Parts: sequence; structure tokens; C-alpha cells
Amino acid sequence: MKRVISRLGSLGVTMLLCFGCKNNRPNTSPVVNPAVTADSMMIVSARKEASEVGVWILMQGGNAFDAAIAVHFALAVVYPQAGNLGGGGFMIAHTENNENLCLDFRETAPMQASADMYLNPDESVDQKKSLLGGLACGVPGSVRGMLDLHKKYGTMPWAELLMPAIKLAEDGFVLTTLDIQELESVQHDLDLINGPNIFTSRSWHVGDTLRQIHLANTLKQLAVNPEDFYQGEIANQIARDVGFSGGIMQITDLQNYKSIWREPLIIPFRGYQIVTMPPPGSGGIVLGQMLIWLDWMKIDLYSHNSARYIQLLAELEKRAYADRSEYLADPDFFHVPIRQLLDTLYLINRLHLFPFNGVTPSSNIKHMPVSEHEQTTHFSIVDAKGNAVSITTTLNSAYGSKLIIKDAGFLMNNEMDDFAAAPGVKNQFGLIGGKANCIEPGKRMLSSMTPTVVLKDNQPVLVLGSPGGATIITTVLQNILNVLVYGMDIQPSVDQLRFHHQWLPDVLYLEEGWKAHNPLMDSLQSMGYVLQFRSPIGRVSAIMKNKNGRWEAGVDKRGDNYASGR
Repeated sequence: MKRVISRLGSLGVTMLLCFGCKNNRPNTSPVVNPAVTADSMMIVSARKEASEVGVWILMQGGNAFDAAIAVHFALAVVYPQAGNLGGGGFMIAHTENNENLCLDFRETAPMQASADMYLNPDESVDQKKSLLGGLACGVPGSVRGMLDLHKKYGTMPWAELLMPAIKLAEDGFVLTTLDIQELESVQHDLDLINGPNIFTSRSWHVGDTLRQIHLANTLKQLAVNPEDFYQGEIANQIARDVGFSGGIMQITDLQNYKSIWREPLIIPFRGYQIVTMPPPGSGGIVLGQMLIWLDWMKIDLYSHNSARYIQLLAELEKRAYADRSEYLADPDFFHVPIRQLLDTLYLINRLHLFPFNGVTPSSNIKHMPVSEHEQTTHFSIVDAKGNAVSITTTLNSAYGSKLIIKDAGFLMNNEMDDFAAAPGVKNQFGLIGGKANCIEPGKRMLSSMTPTVVLKDNQPVLVLGSPGGATIITTVLQNILNVLVYGMDIQPSVDQLRFHHQWLPDVLYLEEGWKAHNPLMDSLQSMGYVLQFRSPIGRVSAIMKNKNGRWEAGVDKRGDNYASGR
């Protein structure tokens, strides 16, 4: 291995020195928002109400896991776009006893699902079926995940953790500009799938209060008997309404659902340990590949957000996302070669003919053989005891499948779209799926969710994650580099402009703010990139321990994110 690294390394260092770009560049940093700091506890989530619920739980003597459960259910009320009962997600955590944890409460395919369930007679894919209505729904894992988390690490009574969400559902919450925009964008589909419903029954305006009495009653029922979600009245309601909407989920699918405790991936990077998500999350491996490459290629020789910096990351992202398409899936159904994909020799060989000053067309990039929706939400929590929790949860699209369980008041996911409906066919995020991620009964669909905890000397120093579909991984990566390599505080890091490449389509996506930097855009186009400007990339919720030993929040103003701490 040393011989190969040396041979490639000398070329790589030469290229880096020639094209490394420690040069003058336009200032691409946006206006930095003021930092939120705290001495002992901090929560950052998509909504003020949820963050304050979490801090209240901590102030009552609960730990970060108690707070996570309370925040999760609060978000199901105040952030129905992605907070959920009818979805799923992942947790990465570090405990006060120095355990690193991974909880997989990702949805599963119903037992009647099949590889060709979304194919038309001509074998084309009918994507509407995987996005709207009952046939799009995976078996939800969120309630089971929170129950299993509580059984192992909770310290407060279960019912007490649901009380804040019940009150929010009964009393209501005030709608923001972003809430109204997102409701208007899905109004047609909500009406199409449900008929008259709570979200579209009236014309909503900023400042209106949304009360959800059916959801409050469901939460009260779960507070008393949480198993009802999987084998009682609520389970019957789910199976009934999914079936009425054309779905195939049965009561037995809910009864048999289990969350899974997995071994987290731990990626060493410059004296830190990056604790992140293994398959069926794709984020950990893609993130790990990128960090290993960037450490070897001496990323700090590049000026932050310069044309060469963007080019380097984009070219590496293409290669990592190509591997994602071929090799990553539910490890209980498909052998994922984790060790090989993160092997240094494999990754260095993956850089054959790497263009340090140009572009490799995505059509020329394939996976290499190995020897063996944007609407998601993330919250980060640290407590005074030393626990750190990073949870990403989702319905997939905004408002999921748009199917509301009528008498229960919550939305169902459309996670079945995250499977490969057919090899080589794009999902709603433009990601290409392969045979590894084909639909099978009981299987968990591949995900880009990347909850992450960064340790230094076995102590949490950075807790982060983001929504954003395919862009989640690159959003998390850029913030890790901002902090660990470029020495930024967390709020300036979160405020930075972002970019993304995912191999296919062969497009470099940039946030709208980049348009103001014409010379930089000209440089990227001259290299050969096809540029596409788009809406904000990600909505990061992050917490960092600063130089003074205090917790500092990264609050993403791309959304309604909010930090609360003590």
C-alpha cells in the first residue's frame, strides 16, 4: 500500500501545488447571523416550539434522549412537512458512558411489495404511484424507534415526554411564511388524496394558528398505550386508510416492524472521530470516502469556496455517488462491502486519471469493482451529562405521500420512492438506483440521511445533520470541513453558501447566492461544469463546543430553525 500511495502521492502533491489555489478569491461568505451559546445544554431543531420543548425536558432533569423523544413528537405537530409519526429516521449518539450508538428506525417495504410494483405494462416507471397515496407508503418506524430509545436510555416517564406535543396540538402553533409557502405547494395533492382536510380546509395566512385535535387525541392514546400504533386501534386505522388509498400495507406489517440497533461507522479524520450512519444510510460511507480522500489530498491547501476547492469536491462527489448507486442498500438484504469501500488503497485507485484542473464527464465515471426529497428534518441535542444526540427523521417528500390517516390526524410517508423502482431510473431527488436497492418485502430503502457526532479525545465537539434529500451528505461534509479544516465557528459555517454534485445528472448545483460571484462562476464554466442554480441546499441544525468550552449553535436561516440552551 505504501508503494502505491507514494507513486500516486508525488503526482497528487505536484498537482495540488500547481492548482491548489491559495490565491485571492472573491468573498463568498454571506452575512453571518449572531451566535447562540450555552454553558451546559443546547438544542437546535427546525422549529422554536420544538427546541424549547427539548430544553424544558432537560430542565426537568431529563437527559438528551428524553429530550430527543419529546422534540421528535413536538416536530410531528409543529413541522408536519417532515416531523412525523408516519415516517422514520436514524439516530447517531454518544453517551456520557462513552458509548457510540446508532438506531435505525427507517421504514420498511410491506410484505406484499415487489420489485415491479411501480412498472407499467411497457416496463416504464409510474413514479406517481411511488410518490402519492397509499402505495407509496413504507411501514413507519418513528414511534417504534422512539419507544426503543426510551426503553434503553430514557429516564423520564414516557407519558410526560409526549405531554408538550399534546399541548401544542390542542392549543395550536402559529404558521410562518415558510409554512404557508410549503402548504400552498402541496395543496392540490393533499386535496387529491384526502378530499377536504385540516391542512387545506381554509385559506391559511402567516400568523394564523393551526390546531390539530385528531392528532392531539392520537398522541394522548400513545401516551397511555404506545403499542397501539403497531397492534391496536391506530394500527387498524393506518392499514384501513392506506388500503383505501390503493396501498398494500397490512396490519401484520405494522405488528412485525422492528427498529434496529446497529454499529455506527467511525471515520478518523485529522485527530477527530466522525461517528456517523452505516447502511441502510448511504451518508456515512459517502461522507467517509470524501473525508479520507480530502485528508490524503491535503484539502487545506485550497482556499475555501474557491473555484479549485469547488472543483475538487465536485469531482470527488461524482465518484462517491457512483459507488453509492452500485453498492449501498439495506445490509440485511444485500452484502454491502463497507470495509472495501473505505479502504485507502481502493480509494486512491479510484482517483485514476483524476482531473486536478478540469472535469471528468459523469458518463466516464463508473463504480469500481471491490473485492468482496428534500423534505426531511434534523435536530441536534447535547445535555449537561455529556450525552450528544443527532437525529434525522423524514416523511421523504414534503407532507410525505400526502395521505392523512383521517381519524388519527397524521401523515404517512412516501419512502417507497427511495427504492430503485427499476435499475438506472431516477427517484424524485434525481438519484440513480441499482439492483442492490431494488424493492423487496420487509427491506429498508436506501437513505441519504447523515446524522453525525464528531468526537475529540472521545468527547463530543460537533453534533450536526441536515434535511435535503441527495444534498444531505454534501451539506454535512461542507460543514465538517468548514469547522475542522478551516477553523470556522459553527454559525459562520452554517451560513456559508453551498454546492452539490451527485454524479448523475452531470450538473453542479449551486445556491442562488453564488450568482453574485461572476468571476468564480466563469471559472467553473470554463472548466466544463454545467451550472444550475437552485433553492437553498439543506437546513443544518448543528452544535459545536467552542474554544471557551461553551456550546455554540449553528442555526440555519434557510428555514425556521431555532436554538435554545442554558
